[in-house]
Amino acid sequence: MRKVLLALAAGVVVLAAGTQSALAGCGTCDKTIVENAVANKDFATLVAAVKAADLVDTLSGDGPFTVFAPTEAAFAKLPEGTVAELVKPENKDKLVAILKLHVVPGKVMSKDVVKLDGKRAKTASGKSVKVTVKDGTVLINKSKVVKADVKCKNGVIHVIDTVLLPRDKKRAKPSPGGVGTK
Repeated sequence: MRKVLLALAAGVVVLAAGTQSALAGCGTCDKTIVENAVANKDFATLVAAVKAADLVDTLSGDGPFTVFAPTEAAFAKLPEGTVAELVKPENKDKLVAILKLHVVPGKVMSKDVVKLDGKRAKTASGKSVKVTVKDGTVLINKSKVVKADVKCKNGVIHVIDTVLLPRDKKRAKPSPGGVGTK
């Protein structure tokens, strides 16, 4: 009987160790998209924008979501003052529209994204982004995916090098400062 108990206990230890090592390689799987973004200093501006847009609860929800997350360097490419202008309360609708352009409902891993080459993906904003695969690099509109498949418990993050901006219906390019004018 003692041998059976010891064997059973050893089996439980091996099973627990196997489960732990299977999850150990992830490091981000037990956190939401927002928690992972907050933990990474390269998403500080993105996190501030998500907070200003009141989207923290949404992106912390069950999802799943696919987020194309711009880095600090991506935000630095915007004209000076753009982010400061967008996070003002009176520009919340514009900010929300821009942030939702970075979110695709569902969990789309890189192996699935490459199958979308030349197609458009509908975002949470209701607008679409073009997916292109060029020389092994995935582009979302003109933004490069620089790191793919950051797994989160409510979806996945793909890191991009340029902020996605909605196209102005009157012009092919975004207005000065990256925001629409009235």
